Amino acid sequence: MTDGPLIVQSDKTLLLEVDHPRAGEARRAIAPFAELERAPEHMHTYRLTPLGLWNARAAGHDAEQVVDTLIEFSRYPVPHALLVDVAETMSRYGRLQLASDPVHGLVLTATDRAVLAEVLKSKRTAGLVGARLDDLTVVVHPSERGHLKQVLVKLGWPAEDLAGYVDGEKHPIELSPTVPGRAPGEPSRPWEMRPYQEHAVDGFWHGGSGVVVLPCGAGKTIVGAGAMAKSGTTTLILVTNTVSARQWRDELVRRTSLTEEEIGEYSGARKEIKPVTIATYQVLTTKRKGVYTHLELLDARDWGLVVYDEVHLLPAPIFRMTADLQARRRLGLTATLVREDGREDEVFSLIGPKRYDAPWKDIEAQGYIAPADCVEVRLTLPESERMVYATAEPEDKYRLAASATGKKRVVEQIVAQHPDDQILVIGQYLDQLQELSDHLDAPLITGATTVRERQRLFEAFRSGEISRLVVSKVANFSIDLPEASVAIQVSGSFGSRQEEAQRLGRVMRPKQDGRTAHFYAVVARDTVDQDFAAHRQRFLAEQGYAYRIVDAEDLDAAEAA
Repeated sequence: MTDGPLIVQSDKTLLLEVDHPRAGEARRAIAPFAELERAPEHMHTYRLTPLGLWNARAAGHDAEQVVDTLIEFSRYPVPHALLVDVAETMSRYGRLQLASDPVHGLVLTATDRAVLAEVLKSKRTAGLVGARLDDLTVVVHPSERGHLKQVLVKLGWPAEDLAGYVDGEKHPIELSPTVPGRAPGEPSRPWEMRPYQEHAVDGFWHGGSGVVVLPCGAGKTIVGAGAMAKSGTTTLILVTNTVSARQWRDELVRRTSLTEEEIGEYSGARKEIKPVTIATYQVLTTKRKGVYTHLELLDARDWGLVVYDEVHLLPAPIFRMTADLQARRRLGLTATLVREDGREDEVFSLIGPKRYDAPWKDIEAQGYIAPADCVEVRLTLPESERMVYATAEPEDKYRLAASATGKKRVVEQIVAQHPDDQILVIGQYLDQLQELSDHLDAPLITGATTVRERQRLFEAFRSGEISRLVVSKVANFSIDLPEASVAIQVSGSFGSRQEEAQRLGRVMRPKQDGRTAHFYAVVARDTVDQDFAAHRQRFLAEQGYAYRIVDAEDLDAAEAA
């Protein structure tokens, strides 16, 4: 027995003692292959899953490394059966391979005859494959490349896709050696990709397709630009909204040889198709009379690269479209692979496995994102609201708790504690946000705000013309507000871990003066609001962020003092 921080159990759970001196080291070591399930104060629970182990395998971690990590940090002997299961699970990835064949086009080959026989026996693969060539090879219909990978993951035998990609239409793209100044008249300055961004591009390019996971504020757009420069082809970029599309365009013009004339926007407002085209998920998933009317965009050019921004938010129809894009290189960018709909396996099979993942704390230690102080402020509902909550229907309870009237007072106190900071107040419910906007005399941005007005307000916030902004979930992702240093969350999308990560990310751009970012979650005590908050915080706890819990009454006392 050693004095390690980890307890490895035969049910594939890992218990991490948070207060142990080596807890941080152990957390970083298991992060590539273990998923955090629960994160109370003293003991965090992780789980080993097949998908987590396969992602680790695809990213270059072998079973021996995983086993050695478990043994090194475990306090007690690791169950032998678990070690065997880890090795066997990871060995499943790559025993089936999709490959190009000069005669038959696309084939599925196996290193194990019984595995191929097993998957071909399944009714799920019927219609996806053609003639059996020999004991280890079967022809695959090229149009079913994506669908077959989906099925094989669900059967427990993920295929390694080595079939290669079409080159696509060539279009020269180079990274610029300098970047223009932000302000008019400000001189250009030299820049280069950060080491982890280069590693991310190399990991993606070596793998051919897949996902790069980087913290908010760590420059995922730069990774996309680097991949485009490697590819040197026409590129289709899919983004969450029009504001994000225009931020991508501006950053590409700043960082690459591309001009505005070479970049098209395909959104509700414009329908431009150019060598680099940036389209919103919304316009691609728009249906008229049951038909996706903009699918022709996928074939409008001979795209050499497809980039999926915020891949954790991909709508279901985009997965179906992606199944038909398997001959194109595909890059997914995200701060977290967590999907609340449980479709991580679809990302794995259709976009590709995780190719690079940088822990948030590592990027913070290098000075590329701001250190963050996370605080959960708990307030007690007054008796009248408590009774309304107690007798409410289950479907109404979260809205009642999340919109508690006392939260307005708490937000006001937090704002008063940060008089010199750029502050975002973020929430879910529009009536609550409108009330806060009026109370704080701060502009409000919601889904109903026009793109022009959003851009104007975001720019005013960036320049310091306004120091407070109230925003709905439209600001969860792909919004670059580098000087925002305080975020106050009053309500959210129930227990969404991905949303929590995105919202913290709004304040993690490194500050010019090196100051710490502050993230406050205002929560109603003894309600589902508190339960959802615990669930929302899981991903950030996995990244090493601990929430301090403060009583709202203590804010009153501090203000009085």
